[in-house]
Amino acid sequence: MILKPQDILVLLKLVAQGDRAWSYNRLAVKLGMSPSEVHGAIKRAIAANLAVVLDRQIQPNLRNLEEFLIHGIRYAFAPDRGEMTRGMPTAHAAPPLSEKIVPDQEPPPVWPDPEGTVRGMLFSPLYRSAPEASRNDPALYELLALVDGTRGGKARERNIAVKELTRRFNRYEKGTESKLKKPHPSRRAAGSSK
Repeated sequence: MILKPQDILVLLKLVAQGDRAWSYNRLAVKLGMSPSEVHGAIKRAIAANLAVVLDRQIQPNLRNLEEFLIHGIRYAFAPDRGEMTRGMPTAHAAPPLSEKIVPDQEPPPVWPDPEGTVRGMLFSPLYRSAPEASRNDPALYELLALVDGTRGGKARERNIAVKELTRRFNRYEKGTESKLKKPHPSRRAAGSSK
């Protein structure tokens, strides 16, 4: 089974939303995909060991996903670059990298987007619906911008993006670990009179 770019978009959405419950239909709506596309993405992610089933819940396999984003994504899903266009800033031109990197004189990288407000150099999104999904989810937008920093950034941009991705994945991992350790609310303590 071969990974597709939308598989990474789905996994990043799961990271962005934290430990909130999800369904294929809800993810599909939020990502501008069909439920069958989301189902296929999850299936491929599990086969590639980028997602796991824990306690009957599908979750990103954070360490493997992080390793892929740091070392493999720029080779597997290299961005197309092109002409000047209107779009949504990405990579070092979008938060959080834009807060850490001083812009140079070159036009910023942008995802082509008719609703975009910035004119810059075309930088293909990981998946066609990424701009729309990002408009509705700032956390997902930041993760995608960081991934674009690793996909097509210069060495300094990649290094900063890698550190920030690792920090965010560590925070997500701590949240899911504490959720798994909590007793389920339907289980009553022994001797409870209620």
